[in-house]
Amino acid sequence: MLVTQILNGKPAGAILTISPSAKVSAAVAILSEKRIGALVVSSNGLTADGILSERDIVREIGRRGSGCLDDTVASMMTSKVTTCSENDSADRVLEIMTNGRFRHLPVVRDGKMIGLVSIGDVVKARLSELSMEKDALQGMIMGH
Repeated sequence: MLVTQILNGKPAGAILTISPSAKVSAAVAILSEKRIGALVVSSNGLTADGILSERDIVREIGRRGSGCLDDTVASMMTSKVTTCSENDSADRVLEIMTNGRFRHLPVVRDGKMIGLVSIGDVVKARLSELSMEKDALQGMIMGH
């Protein structure tokens, strides 16, 4: 299964981004309201300047206390963004996420973001694919 197929299975809509100059508390409000685990940090909405995840925020709160919520998103984001292509396989994306120890990956075409996949999206897609393969094999065995 390819990333493009995973994106097609997700609800349509813009990629949620936040400005690098926004306060971390604003990011927390969005993460909570939307029930998501990360935001793409972007100054223009088209390219990823960074990613801010709930893990990033919790780590800083644990280290410095809640005062860090007044910091800018840019000061806390992961600025080295790993991306994938819509033509990457689900297995490749899982490998990238596992090796990098992160759960969200922007999908980029011609230098611009076209989507965001989470590890949950990829696992769901792989489970669906495996179920279809099982059903096909079972049908062949049963002579259907």
